[in-house]
Amino acid sequence: MSEILTLPPNLPKSQNAEVGASKFCPGCGHGITLKALGNAIDELGIKQKTVFGCDIGCSLLSWNYMDLDTVQTHHGRTTPVIYGVTRANPEAIGIAYMGDGGGLAIGAQHLVNATVRGERMMIVVVNNTNYGMTGGQMSPTTMPGQKTETTPYGRDCDVTGKPAKAAEMVAAIADPAKSYVARSTVSNVIKLKSAFVKGLKNVQNGGFSFIEVLSICPLNWRTNNFDTFARLQQMEEFFEVKEFLVPESV
Repeated sequence: MSEILTLPPNLPKSQNAEVGASKFCPGCGHGITLKALGNAIDELGIKQKTVFGCDIGCSLLSWNYMDLDTVQTHHGRTTPVIYGVTRANPEAIGIAYMGDGGGLAIGAQHLVNATVRGERMMIVVVNNTNYGMTGGQMSPTTMPGQKTETTPYGRDCDVTGKPAKAAEMVAAIADPAKSYVARSTVSNVIKLKSAFVKGLKNVQNGGFSFIEVLSICPLNWRTNNFDTFARLQQMEEFFEVKEFLVPESV
């Protein structure tokens, strides 16, 4: 009887190998995002100095996903918790990880204040255009006409206002000399990792970094593989994927 060849997963050193199977839904983009982040941390050799904060919502499932000093916060409060850590310990490299709801709704005021002050940290907002954990309701980034549990006929911007474009907003109020602001996507893991590396380098140099990641949510979108990535392509056309601010030191 032939033996089945099994290979261990190729995980970043900063990812927790003991967790086992992902707690995220099948097809979720959080796993892709976190692996890219882990590879960026490994490349820079900053695992021992990194503090990872995660929000309520789908992002909270990352609470033991990374092999890093980690804190799980109240909804929308990850940003102030992490800049509290970095102010108390200037040697720490703080990462605040959240979804579009935590970053752009209940946590929007913290995002604005951290950006204006140029807090020495990196904020990661994973944008899948809905509140994933609570069943797929409209979020600040739900696209025009998109159907959700609370917009069954599609988002009407005359009623709800237009979707929030986080990277553009942050770039408009950030200090361009000290801030790295980018929007990336899970459809291009190489560029996603590159954005994380640049964002973390900027934090090492004493700057503020913000990275919005366009992600997928096939369970709440009710999409198959083909339709999921067709939706992601629509998002990439609506939310421009690029670097908005790149300081000279990066």
